[in-house]
Amino acid sequence: MNQPVVLITGASQGIGAAIARAFAREIRGARLALVARNEKNLRAVARACEKAKDVKAEIFTCDVTDEKSVAAMAKAVTKRFGALDILINNAGKFAGAPFSEMSIAVFDAMIAANLRSAFLVSRAFVPAMIRRGRGDVFFMSSIAGLQAYPGGAGYSAAKFGVNGLAKVLRAETKNSGVRVCCIYPGATWSPSWEGSGVTEERMMPADDVAQAFINIFRLSRRSVIEEIVLRPQRGDI
Repeated sequence: MNQPVVLITGASQGIGAAIARAFAREIRGARLALVARNEKNLRAVARACEKAKDVKAEIFTCDVTDEKSVAAMAKAVTKRFGALDILINNAGKFAGAPFSEMSIAVFDAMIAANLRSAFLVSRAFVPAMIRRGRGDVFFMSSIAGLQAYPGGAGYSAAKFGVNGLAKVLRAETKNSGVRVCCIYPGATWSPSWEGSGVTEERMMPADDVAQAFINIFRLSRRSVIEEIVLRPQRGDI
């Protein structure tokens, strides 16, 4: 696809920033809409992306859990770039606690950051993809969305929900020219793991996860990868 418009949520750090850099590096002429709340970090990612030839990166500060904020962001992105070709629902957040100790506020925050955000952003952009008859939608789930673990009540519930959302959208769009893929990464090194006691060497590099998005996008339009699981080689986290 020539000069695709790519929107990435949670693009200010970690996997989101790595995905932005990968598209800038490998898809010549990519036009990147980088979305997150942290404007300073977004600007740094945008500058890094624009070092690639013919790439344009714009930042859009947005709370993707908030309906009005998402609507304003979608309007601004459409005004700047037109319709999206690729939507990457990467924004997310983690907090853990035993089921009986997890507060309602933390549970709600996990659902909002990981599931509600993907619904709101997809609802804002996917209808235009369907009307155009083409597009790619990616959902960032997690191994925690396939395998429950102690302390993951809010996060696992949200990521299992992301799986369901992706499956529904895939079922509804498979004859429209829109491809839907849900990605389940295991432990991937990012700033959120700092201080966890888990070493970087036990995890996947964010750049490896980002490369999966590029490879999936490059398939012919006659094929779709509906789901893909990525795990650290040791497979224990």
